[in-house]
Amino acid sequence: MEKKAKLSTTKAKAISLHIGLNAVSANAYGGWSGELNACEFDAKDMAAIAKSCGMKSTVLLTKKGTRANMLAAMRSAAKQLAAGDLFFLTYSGHGGQIPDVTGEEKDKQDETWCLYDGQLIDDELYFELSQFATGVRVLVFSDSCHSGTVTRAAPPQPGMIWPMIGRSKMMPLAVGMRTYREHQAFYDKLQQDVAKAAGKASLPDPDSVLAQLAVSPRLTAIAKKFKPAVILISGCQDNQTSMDGDHNGAFTEQLLKVWNNGSFRGNYAKFHAAIKTLLPAEQTPNLFTLGAAARFLTQQPFSI
Repeated sequence: MEKKAKLSTTKAKAISLHIGLNAVSANAYGGWSGELNACEFDAKDMAAIAKSCGMKSTVLLTKKGTRANMLAAMRSAAKQLAAGDLFFLTYSGHGGQIPDVTGEEKDKQDETWCLYDGQLIDDELYFELSQFATGVRVLVFSDSCHSGTVTRAAPPQPGMIWPMIGRSKMMPLAVGMRTYREHQAFYDKLQQDVAKAAGKASLPDPDSVLAQLAVSPRLTAIAKKFKPAVILISGCQDNQTSMDGDHNGAFTEQLLKVWNNGSFRGNYAKFHAAIKTLLPAEQTPNLFTLGAAARFLTQQPFSI
């Protein structure tokens, strides 16, 4: 009797990181503490999904949501994961902005995530994502405001939406300006260090990653060089704001409803479309990919 070929028993590995900040350190933001209601709930609920799907999770809530803790967790995951593995990252909190000093941004602004003790610049996030190995699947959900448009001091542009109710996750423009002024040397050096590490030729338009803007003329060339397959789903479009809630952020609340404790059946594109139908026109979640993500998009959400 012929022996049957042995099937590979190697199982893909999955690591997740969930960050939720209901406040930031006033010392790092010019006296502003940015209180929100539901961001810790968002992080815990996303971690619960990850755990139910067999992922090894880290949760960083408010005071634990520091720059060092987030970067350490991402770098640790990048070292552990190989082709076919999954890294799942979620962020719920304020989004902000600082002046671009390295010349990559057309609007002369870098978008940020407001971590507890300082902002994480979009350049940094892209660079950390680029450190994952070829074939690693990276899924990012951002329930925050992180676009240049909504915090710009210029007059409102045609089509700009300003929600009239609820609490926005946008860091106020005045706070952003004060924060940068008080910590300018720190933020300028961060940008310069990333530019140096990445090399001018391979720098992306960071807005394409964090602010979900698919408008960079360099994007196609950059994506071809991007090793992991990345799916990013944000809580809103560039000219909108993500709203906080009592128990979850508006985006996360509808995501959980669609997921329905795992009963959702469909791929990432259908998942995004279903969430989109439950949110008002004033907050339309965006879907964006980097790298060879076509196959990744056809998979059941959160599947390892």
